[in-house]
Amino acid sequence: MKGILVDSCVILDVVAENPKWFKWSSSMLEKYGNRHQLIINPIIYAEVSIGYQKIEELEAALPQTIFRRMPLPWEASFLAGKAFLQYRKSGGHRSLPLPDFFIGAHAMIEGLSLLTRDTKRFRHYYPKIKIILP
Repeated sequence: MKGILVDSCVILDVVAENPKWFKWSSSMLEKYGNRHQLIINPIIYAEVSIGYQKIEELEAALPQTIFRRMPLPWEASFLAGKAFLQYRKSGGHRSLPLPDFFIGAHAMIEGLSLLTRDTKRFRHYYPKIKIILP
């Protein structure tokens, strides 16, 4: 396993101490963080940033000693666009690609596993990625 892309929902469960998901998300971060490199990208960083007033607070919540920053490859953006087109053709109503399309495409292009609890789009549009879920 090259590494694990950590979806923002898992990080937000921990930082917000979500009563339903905190235990699962924190145990998964600990379990996989001890054996694999945990990775975030600019999309995940942006989604988590909403809960912080200052970038220094966000950086403290996402320390680079735990979460490796990885840029979004151009190929992943292309793949996200193709998945979004499929979504629209099957009746999807959004006018712009959703973050999940970029996150799934990034995991696919880089050969990363994906730690998430939100699997609907990932399984449908990126069936070849390994998904770690509840």
